[in-house]
Amino acid sequence: MPFYLYFLRRLLFVIPTLIGITFFAFVIANAVPADPINANLPQNALNDPEIVAAFRQKWGLDKPPHEQYLTYMSNLLQGDLGVSIKTRKPIAEDIARFLPATFELATFGIIFGVLMGVGFGTISAVWRNSPVDYLVRTFSLVGVSFPVFLLALIGLRIFYAQLGWVAGPGRLSVLAREPAAVTGWMTLDSLLAGNWTTFNDALSHLILPSLVLGSYVSGMIARVTRSALLEVLGMDYIRTARSKGLSERTVIRRHGLSNALIPVVTVIGLSYGNLLSGAVLTESIFAWPGIGRYMFRASTSQDFPAIMGVSILIAAIYIGVNFFVDILYYFLDPRIRLA
Repeated sequence: MPFYLYFLRRLLFVIPTLIGITFFAFVIANAVPADPINANLPQNALNDPEIVAAFRQKWGLDKPPHEQYLTYMSNLLQGDLGVSIKTRKPIAEDIARFLPATFELATFGIIFGVLMGVGFGTISAVWRNSPVDYLVRTFSLVGVSFPVFLLALIGLRIFYAQLGWVAGPGRLSVLAREPAAVTGWMTLDSLLAGNWTTFNDALSHLILPSLVLGSYVSGMIARVTRSALLEVLGMDYIRTARSKGLSERTVIRRHGLSNALIPVVTVIGLSYGNLLSGAVLTESIFAWPGIGRYMFRASTSQDFPAIMGVSILIAAIYIGVNFFVDILYYFLDPRIRLA
């Protein structure tokens, strides 16, 4: 199958998926048994019917649900996500301000997760049923089942409060000079500005939350890597490669891992999408000004326009990551190219 045809076929699935997600996000946001008026107006204003009516009219709450949805979709097609009830700012501006912090944290987290997950999973598969294998499988089980917020609290207690190896919550220390915003990534912007002091400070704040998120996703990546590699190592072509006198390292790297990548890439893509969607608890514990904290505050204040905007953003992130993974399949799996 030509690449352009495969690309277009995958792209056609994206559009109806996004439309369906906007509908379900709207239904769920409006099905919440809470009133944004009670959450956003003071008590003295709630006693004034004129103020309540003006609030409903301003935010379109006086219209039937289907009209609200059609109006929202009309604005969305023009790139307008609406205005936040809480911040009184365009939601697109709020997302643009908070999303780079989440991208930075999630990217470093997935890098740590892939390095640990693929490395441990490969070691576990190569030394199957050995003490090393049992140790890695235990680590994977703990990583999958251990609550991420508890891991974050333990990490802060040990590595920040007691040992002092890393910096505490936040993206920068109080006295650090914030670089000019170019990409929104504190580490990259400080490098572009040539400010090594700020870079070291930002990196110190980034290491611990990234390791927490990396440990959280590495367990699943290690389990999938181990099972996929074990299946590949039992194939006839692996036996043939060994009989030809190739070193075990070459067999594992060239013939083993390369053919076990498809399920591993899938779980890495899903894990990255999960981290990008906003690790709410981790960002809250580390006072990380990302999209997760923004979503949490919007939920607690019944800020329905912000909830809808972030929900659509999260859906778009997942769809984008899965679309990218599907494109990688074309290059990783020759069966797709020859179909």
